[in-house]
Amino acid sequence: MALALGASAAGCVTVNAPDEPIVIELNVNITQEVIYRLAQDAGNTIEEQPGIF
Repeated sequence: MALALGASAAGCVTVNAPDEPIVIELNVNITQEVIYRLAQDAGNTIEEQPGIF
């Protein structure tokens, strides 16, 4: 009986909430997309108005 009681207590898992807030840092680099869009817009503008430059 004691062996069965000890085995059931060994499978017990306790979960506690952290004292500090969880911080997720996302370092995302979006400059490539912005530069691509600007380059595409500039290319379109030059094609539409070739005398602008």
